[in-house]
Amino acid sequence: MPTISMFYGIIIRMYYAPAEHPPPHFHAYYGEHKARIDIKTCEIIDGDLPKKQTKLVLAWAELHQDDLLADWALVMNGEEPHKIQPLV
Repeated sequence: MPTISMFYGIIIRMYYAPAEHPPPHFHAYYGEHKARIDIKTCEIIDGDLPKKQTKLVLAWAELHQDDLLADWALVMNGEEPHKIQPLV
């Protein structure tokens, strides 16, 4: 699963299709925590992250929603997603 961004110890990844399925989402990892985030709603679908990291990931997702949707289209076609700027 390609890493598309990393910031403040958080790793953001997307799987290639056909392993993935709607809704459009990405995976966030922080230490032993992991969550799946809906790109369109910028909400956690399942899993959990600490409160601070949740806020950072959701803020990043809102800022990069168009980039994330473009990457989702790529992975659904079996193509490698582009890197996305980290939260700074």
